[in-house]
Amino acid sequence: MNLVRAELERLTARRFVQLMVVLLLVAFAVTAATTLAGSHQPTAAELSRAQQQAANHMRELDMAHDRCLRIKAGQATPTETDYVPADCAEVDPGRMERLPIVADYLDGVFVFALEARPLLYFLVAFLVLFGFLVGASYIGADLNSGGVVNLLLWRPRRWAVLGAKLGTLLGALLVLSAVASAAYLSAFWLIGQTAGHPGYLDGEFWRSLGGMYVRGLVLVLLAGALGFAIATLGRHTSAALGTVAAYLVVWELGARLVLQIVDVARPEQWMVSSYLIAWLSGGAQFWDNHACRNVVDGYCDGSYTLGVGVGLAVLLGFTVLLVGGAFTAFRRRDLI
Repeated sequence: MNLVRAELERLTARRFVQLMVVLLLVAFAVTAATTLAGSHQPTAAELSRAQQQAANHMRELDMAHDRCLRIKAGQATPTETDYVPADCAEVDPGRMERLPIVADYLDGVFVFALEARPLLYFLVAFLVLFGFLVGASYIGADLNSGGVVNLLLWRPRRWAVLGAKLGTLLGALLVLSAVASAAYLSAFWLIGQTAGHPGYLDGEFWRSLGGMYVRGLVLVLLAGALGFAIATLGRHTSAALGTVAAYLVVWELGARLVLQIVDVARPEQWMVSSYLIAWLSGGAQFWDNHACRNVVDGYCDGSYTLGVGVGLAVLLGFTVLLVGGAFTAFRRRDLI
């Protein structure tokens, strides 16, 4: 317990950590201020006009579906402006993932139901960067300066020391991320109530947002553990930064381009970013250029999906592999 308390004090005392927290608060304040400045509470006339526009759009969708059915039945002649898919279910409003709502037609109004997910994506991206950089600098600076050696003189158990550092880091990241995300969403919910429009907040919306909130917290912890592990293996903070930069340039950009040139099927399956998107978004859909090559007539769906479970398995597998390698190397290497 004394070791964990000492590590927590060391972590919170680091200037880099304090700077990143300040940047988080600044980003939060700027985002909230710009949202407030660009929004207003809709008047009764604006709401009435938006309701009418949504109803008109819904009526147009119903008419397009009915016309598609009549064209397929030979009861109407298609024109150049008609969209007639192979299956009229494609334009059936009852099967659409999202129907027109009043909030879609409110101009200059912050609608919490529409903006909550993009705002949370922004915050999670910042917290992932925060977790990776803090995790890498936390252990990297101690290894480079000899702080770990001094700590081992007090507690000569390598795995216990490294485990305390990693556990303290992840615990601090979890608390900070959970509190920051909850405060962030609460602030924008309040803006939607007082200076905008809340939108349609049903149970499905809150379940979806809550799921994304939890997945974002897990992603922040994985990023912190990865930064910690790579810096431990490289014995320096710059090792983690260089590794990520090299991966992005060589593999995510260079290898992706090569795979496209040689026409490899489903190149997204070879990219870690695809699994990251699949995990955070609750699943991701991609297009397979090879799926419909032999289809001459009829409809062909060449899309494929990476599920949330697969995304977590790949990300967790990489993290466990690197963290395990870091602990093994830390136990055997000469630290002086």
